[in-house]
Amino acid sequence: MTIEQPIELRHLQLEDYLGLKAAMKEAYSDIGGLTWSEAAIQKLLEIFPEGQLCVVVDGKVAACALTIIVDYDSFGDTHTYADITGQYSFDTHDPRGDVLYGIEVFVHPSYRGMRLGRRLYDARKELCENLNLRSIVAGGRIPIYSKYSDKMTPREYIEKVRLKEIYDSTLTFQLSNDFHVRKILRDYLPGDTSSLDYATLLEWNNIYFEKKQLLIKRPKPVVRIGVVQWQMRQFDSFDALVEQIEFFVDAVSDYKSDFILFPELFNAPLMAEFNHLGEANAFRALAGFTEPIREKFMAFAVSYNINIITGSMPLVEDGKVYNVSYLCRRNGSWDEFRKIHPTPSEVDSWGISGGRTLKAFDTDAGRIGILICYDVEFPELARFYADQGVQLLFVPFLTDTQNGYNRVRRCAQARAIENECFVAIAGAVGNLPKVNNMDIQYAQSAIFTPSDFAFPTNSIKAEATPNTEMTIIADVDLELLKELHEYGSVRTLKDRRLDLYELRMLPEPDTSKPSGTSRDPR
Repeated sequence: MTIEQPIELRHLQLEDYLGLKAAMKEAYSDIGGLTWSEAAIQKLLEIFPEGQLCVVVDGKVAACALTIIVDYDSFGDTHTYADITGQYSFDTHDPRGDVLYGIEVFVHPSYRGMRLGRRLYDARKELCENLNLRSIVAGGRIPIYSKYSDKMTPREYIEKVRLKEIYDSTLTFQLSNDFHVRKILRDYLPGDTSSLDYATLLEWNNIYFEKKQLLIKRPKPVVRIGVVQWQMRQFDSFDALVEQIEFFVDAVSDYKSDFILFPELFNAPLMAEFNHLGEANAFRALAGFTEPIREKFMAFAVSYNINIITGSMPLVEDGKVYNVSYLCRRNGSWDEFRKIHPTPSEVDSWGISGGRTLKAFDTDAGRIGILICYDVEFPELARFYADQGVQLLFVPFLTDTQNGYNRVRRCAQARAIENECFVAIAGAVGNLPKVNNMDIQYAQSAIFTPSDFAFPTNSIKAEATPNTEMTIIADVDLELLKELHEYGSVRTLKDRRLDLYELRMLPEPDTSKPSGTSRDPR
């Protein structure tokens, strides 16, 4: 078809009625050429002009979409077309409602194949987002079902359309535009013989919907992350270490950062005075500084107005040694994460025990998770976090060789991609000749992203110069994660085969019962 004038998507006007009527009559010729009256269109334009859309080609109405806003809980999932439209009076339109309800969409047969329907659907989505409505809902015909009704139920038919084993011009189009079927309706649109009076109740969810607009303390869409690449050095005193901590907190907070991440065991220089005790006892002695350092971090988080992930430090509890990271929030609260997987050398040299708790942490700048170094090499942990809605994963690490560093880096990048989140890693550099088991360090701290069009092509938001003390600061957009989750080129979280496998956490072992299995004394 040759088009002489530009295609125009715009709001419908009453002057368009005759063209709309002619197009609608052709579009619905299989069910008697039903059309709306001019009075009905006029009322829609009076009560909700923003919701009435059309596409004009060469001066003619080629496609049209009509909508109203409804308080969906007043109707629920079981309703008819007459119910939702108020017996076609549109008295059910409620400007204070929460759902944009599609009451009409059609394309003139002569203009099909030009993807005009997609333009209308995209415009509806934009309208839904701009009006902060929860979703778009519509009843959809399944006009091809009558050909298969003797072989399968409507549910089976819909599943085969979803799997593209059957092509249904209406339903296939709706599913390809990110709608999903909520329910199968009976007698939704009487007279629709092609669909045998069945219909699909379709929904598109607005991922930007907010139940209540807050005037203050609104969730931040863009979050600024600061990462410290820490130089290991000898400190003359505890106060000297704290001074260096405050220097970095001060510097990163000056850039209005929301988070600052320190490396794993960054306070190891304080072990120097215990070097004569042997590795395990020196590490336990280092734990004596953990609570005073955490208290300093808490004070800095509040005074510098920044959320701090404190790297990690040793903690002795009930005779066991843990490697612990603290989240010190700028509102004065705190949480902790205990490294779940100590490395073989950490067990042999320091006797570290693994933690058993994995929970997401809520902050004023998003839901976060913490994994310490070796933990990030176990995909299950990050997936548990993803299932809890974590958007930012912080990984303090400590590696002595490039091989060790690359294990952490590659796995952190994989976690960002497979869990659709941002991952920040922070390591230490330099050497500590007077501390056993802490001789050398290698690091290149970085902030990683998922891999899709909205993100850097190498999936690296920012990275430090290798083996150099410095900070990196970068902004990450949490809204991009929502779009990736719903509309990404691939959707690793949504496309999991949960019908085939699952991931679950085991309960705490019952230590009151003897271990081992019973044997038959015979």
